[in-house]
Amino acid sequence: MSLSDIIGIFGVALILIAYFLNVIGKLTSDNKIFIILNILGSGIACLASYMIKYWPFVILEGTWFLVSIYGFFNIEKKK
Repeated sequence: MSLSDIIGIFGVALILIAYFLNVIGKLTSDNKIFIILNILGSGIACLASYMIKYWPFVILEGTWFLVSIYGFFNIEKKK
């Protein structure tokens, strides 16, 4: 297993943990922890995708990262 695999697995795991906790009702999508897990997970997964030069996932994860950052800074405005 390569370093990029390990990094990618860690990033994807964070995203999946956030999603699982949302589905079972432990975190809502406007919870800061949910958003932070998505920021970290997508940023790490984007890095791993960049390391292997897999551009479709660089775009996907990079966009997910930017949308999550936007959500983090706008979460207080919604409340």
